Amino acid sequence: MSFFEKLKSANSVVWADYTRHEFVRGLQTGTLPREAFEYYLKQDYLFLIHFARAYSLAAYKSDTLEQMKAATATVSALVESEMALHVQYCKEWGISEAEMQQIEEAPENMAYTRYVLEKGHAGDILDLYVALSPCVVGYGEIGERLSSSPDTVTDGNPYLPWIEMYAGEEYQEVSNGAIKQLDDLAEARLTEARFDSLSKTFREASRLEAAFWQMGLDVSSS
Repeated sequence: MSFFEKLKSANSVVWADYTRHEFVRGLQTGTLPREAFEYYLKQDYLFLIHFARAYSLAAYKSDTLEQMKAATATVSALVESEMALHVQYCKEWGISEAEMQQIEEAPENMAYTRYVLEKGHAGDILDLYVALSPCVVGYGEIGERLSSSPDTVTDGNPYLPWIEMYAGEEYQEVSNGAIKQLDDLAEARLTEARFDSLSKTFREASRLEAAFWQMGLDVSSS
């Protein structure tokens, strides 16, 4: 069992609340309110900026040159490629980059991103990557599960491209790479005494991920 699987197993209820959230079920069935998804997309633009900051911090916290190279490569990919892809995808939903730049950051977005950064500042590189893992690996798991599920609506589902993106080979490589990276870091830094603390970080980050989904639903129902 990988270190990530141990974290997930120790927090199975919270993990299910996140990965099988009502927002995710709406993506699967195509019934998610459009305004919920659009608000999520706008907030995700701001989230990606903070995500890049977190990986910049990971470069600083790195123990080795290889770790530093991996972190800086992720920063470059986020800033140069991922942001551009997100902007292009949002255009298809009628959302401009200027609109996303002007949107007020939601409290749920602040809570999650600042939590990750705080864990990185206060702890070491393992603390930081554990805090990041629910997002990186969780999206891969959600995409793969929805893509292979017979319950996923494909005909006329406006969210199918989102599902296919995270189920795709390129993102699955990112997700699997994050799991391996956690294993490598755990081999060097994990002690029995640290597991409970890291498990709590994983649990809180997963809880904040679920709150990020709920944020979109709350906007659509208000």
